[in-house]
Amino acid sequence: MTEHPLVAAAVFAGVSDPRVLGAMASVRRADFVPPELAGEADRDRPIPIPHGQVTTQPSLVAAMVEALALTGRERVLEIGTGYGWQSALLGGLAAEVWSVERWDDLAASARTNLARHGTTNVEIVVGDGSEGVPEHAPYDAILVSAAFPQVPPPLVAQLAADGRLVQPIGRGGDEEVVLFCKRDGALHRVRTVADARFVRLVGRHGFGT
Repeated sequence: MTEHPLVAAAVFAGVSDPRVLGAMASVRRADFVPPELAGEADRDRPIPIPHGQVTTQPSLVAAMVEALALTGRERVLEIGTGYGWQSALLGGLAAEVWSVERWDDLAASARTNLARHGTTNVEIVVGDGSEGVPEHAPYDAILVSAAFPQVPPPLVAQLAADGRLVQPIGRGGDEEVVLFCKRDGALHRVRTVADARFVRLVGRHGFGT
């Protein structure tokens, strides 16, 4: 399995969860990018997407997903759908995924990609990611793929007791990706997952539009 280039990159980055590595091997990233970029899909680097965004580097996706410690029973909230590759990984590792995408066209592309892949347990919502999706809370795990100096209060509120949340903490461009756990109604920092660069989280509880 480590012969797969993205799996090898994840292992090199320190990812060891066999379920995460297996999901990366089974979900072809090339199926979640435009045809003209398919040749770049097995490289461990971000891929540009519309509206000045980029996808997260695959090895970093693996590290962030691994930090959630998913067992297959969880309801997960994802902030930032992009083309849906990370959503498909989460769908293969959890029971149910709700994903929020800011842009209609990206959400439509992700829905098409997920349907073609046969993923049926991921629902995409177009909206403000900083608001979360309160009608389906609580979530056992939340993964935020955009940066803000603190975790938006609605996401804290929607995280279940003992739930895990991963978010890039910073102002966009030079972040510390942090794993948090919710105990006694409050978030507690667990560890740094990685240092990386992310686009800004835009929204009511993020950077203003």
